[in-house]
Amino acid sequence: MSFFVFLRENVRWLAGGFLLTFFGSFGQTFYISLSSGSIRAEYGLTHGEFGTLYMLATLASAVTLSQVGKIVDVMSVSRVAVIIIPLLALFAGSMAYVDSLPLLLVTIFGLRLFGQGMMTHNAITAMGRWYVAQRGRAVSVATLGHQAGEAVFPIVYVSIVAGVGWRNTWLLSALLLVGIALPLIYGLMRVERQPRSSDGVEMNSAPRDWTRRDVLRDPIFWLIMVGILAPGFIGTTIFFHQVYLVELRDWSLELFAGSFVFMAMMTISFALIGGMLIDRFSAVAMLPTFLLPLALSCFLLAGIEAQWGIFAFMALLGISYGFSSTLFGALWPEIYGTRHLGSIRAVVIALVVFATAMGPGVTGFLIDFGVSYPLQIFVMGAYCIAISVVMAIISNRVAKRNLAITAAINSQ
Repeated sequence: MSFFVFLRENVRWLAGGFLLTFFGSFGQTFYISLSSGSIRAEYGLTHGEFGTLYMLATLASAVTLSQVGKIVDVMSVSRVAVIIIPLLALFAGSMAYVDSLPLLLVTIFGLRLFGQGMMTHNAITAMGRWYVAQRGRAVSVATLGHQAGEAVFPIVYVSIVAGVGWRNTWLLSALLLVGIALPLIYGLMRVERQPRSSDGVEMNSAPRDWTRRDVLRDPIFWLIMVGILAPGFIGTTIFFHQVYLVELRDWSLELFAGSFVFMAMMTISFALIGGMLIDRFSAVAMLPTFLLPLALSCFLLAGIEAQWGIFAFMALLGISYGFSSTLFGALWPEIYGTRHLGSIRAVVIALVVFATAMGPGVTGFLIDFGVSYPLQIFVMGAYCIAISVVMAIISNRVAKRNLAITAAINSQ
């Protein structure tokens, strides 16, 4: 089945998954951090203090997500959407009226839990469960919502905030979620997709369905997570401190915000390419490669001070984001099956959220203590190179283990 035929025949469900991740942008770091300068100025917070508050809120959301995320295994996608979208809107509206640090903490907790966490979790779990042979393509299309959000919302925010202020911009975000996102997504996803004979046969499939308890006891899972956590940690860290980075390099904030469009274009292209490669070769086979562009982007950002470096960095980051966003959605069904996919992915996303929480807090304090921010970014790149070697070893071991389990099942 060609990619365009696949899109045409599945536009309803793919559009629903896309919109879930797109509107989940209001809980993503790149959007929240656009208000960081105003928040720090209003409450007199340093980079490290606000980073710590953000870290605590995100850590709390990660712990909560590991339990709340189980509902996608027992409730339909549309019913979950009806619950989480109004809650995301509630906390977006809360940001407009926050008047104390405790309320700010709770508000960021809600944005992270229902935006970055549950909106993405609902979308990608549905794609992993509904699709088999075209799973990589389905996941790649759904994850494009992230990139579309990164391309659209920073520019929209910068354009609106100058006229109405940062608080009213958040209020408009809440109204957008309730008035447009909720009816659109519910209308698209209220009918569950059923497998079709034209879907084809899956070549890269887990030989058995693992329970969440079994997965958490598997050493390979934890070794894979060492690599999976890197893009979220690094990307969140850089975007959270984007205002500081722009000031440090003497760059234009408007130019940096505009470069998100360039990154999104690269991410979209390589998410689609990654989806096709996964369907052909398997997600497991691609594990050793997804961190290499991210490493190069870190090295470049650490060493280049000219403004053209923004676009070179965003291009490489987009390549890595494109591959990794598709890979993360297709990988777990290949290794652990689909029966308990929701509860397994809830743990994965909780850990990813945990990593995104640690980034701003740790690097914020290092900045306060005088540790060079470019040096920190360089170290992140070196980490990616080292972990790519580990991923190559893991990829080989997973492939051999799946073959051994298949042989054992067939011999019974």
